[in-house]
Amino acid sequence: MPRDGVVYTETVVHAAPEQYAADAPYQLGIIELDGGGRITARILDRAQIGERVRFVEERNGVAYYRK
Repeated sequence: MPRDGVVYTETVVHAAPEQYAADAPYQLGIIELDGGGRITARILDRAQIGERVRFVEERNGVAYYRK
């Protein structure tokens, strides 16, 4: 299954849950995958809706993407 895609929607989290508080602010997005489907993921460098992103890694069940 292709893991790269396009940012479908995004938001910046300022008030994070306790386990992610040290990372705030950080960007979350829904990525529309090239092969179909969508995934919620962290975006490591600020991306806008419609920009292409590529899968970088998965940490503790969270997918990380980068422009």
